[in-house]
Amino acid sequence: MPIIVNLDVMLAKRKMQSKELAEKLGITPVNLSILKTGKAKGVRFDTLEAICKILECQPGDILEFRD
Repeated sequence: MPIIVNLDVMLAKRKMQSKELAEKLGITPVNLSILKTGKAKGVRFDTLEAICKILECQPGDILEFRD
């Protein structure tokens, strides 16, 4: 898949665990794991917005396109 999810990188930069982010987002750790591994078929804009607010980053810091 040419869309790469760099959520682990941002979590490491912010020194935050996946579990903590999942709690703040109000989603299960399993659903966050699906997103982190790139297995999600899509991501809602409101979820992406919430991730960016919590991690203080831009969508491009989390999602990357590689041909």
